[in-house]
Amino acid sequence: MFTGIIEELGIVSELETLPNGARIKISATDVVNGTSEGDSISVNGVCLTALDVSPESFSADVSGETLDKSTIGSLVEGSKVNLERAVTPSTRLGGHIVQGHVDATGEFLGASEEGDFWTVSIGFPTEVGKYLIYKGSISVEGISLTIAKLSRDHFEIAVIPKTWSLTNLSSLKKGDKVNLEVDVIAKYIERIVSYGEKDSSAETITLEKLEKLGFA
Repeated sequence: MFTGIIEELGIVSELETLPNGARIKISATDVVNGTSEGDSISVNGVCLTALDVSPESFSADVSGETLDKSTIGSLVEGSKVNLERAVTPSTRLGGHIVQGHVDATGEFLGASEEGDFWTVSIGFPTEVGKYLIYKGSISVEGISLTIAKLSRDHFEIAVIPKTWSLTNLSSLKKGDKVNLEVDVIAKYIERIVSYGEKDSSAETITLEKLEKLGFA
């Protein structure tokens, strides 16, 4: 589990194509500190298992499924990636619960500078729209962010200078794909409400149903 608070901006140093996936090597110094072989590291919001850990880098094997469902498959040597180590029992939960399981890819629509701050616009596919709410949490490229404005096909987020400088948001170009992971609590609520229904896809979450289940 992760919190979406990025620790380091790493660089893809090697990328090897394998028969059913790929192996990626990432140059980093902070997240490898205290990391052992087999530990989890979030790479642009994707949970990967650290291999060949050294003081200056780590590697990870990436399955074909992950390559297809996330932006990991579009990385090249020199790409900047957001890195975060998995939480420990003593870690402050500074963001929100991020599993590292990408739900969909969105599209970077652009960013506008307002003083030292930035407003970033992200387009999202229809299937994740039902999980998004104004002022709710969303993971973009593994970064825990708060939705500041929401429409039917895109949302906006306000980015502080620290996040802008520490993550790959500043290097994204219009049209670039980004990894999205919605708040897992929203998915659990949907499952609880729709479980047992003959047609769960037609189920609508209402305030009355949430009150009966103890959520309100």
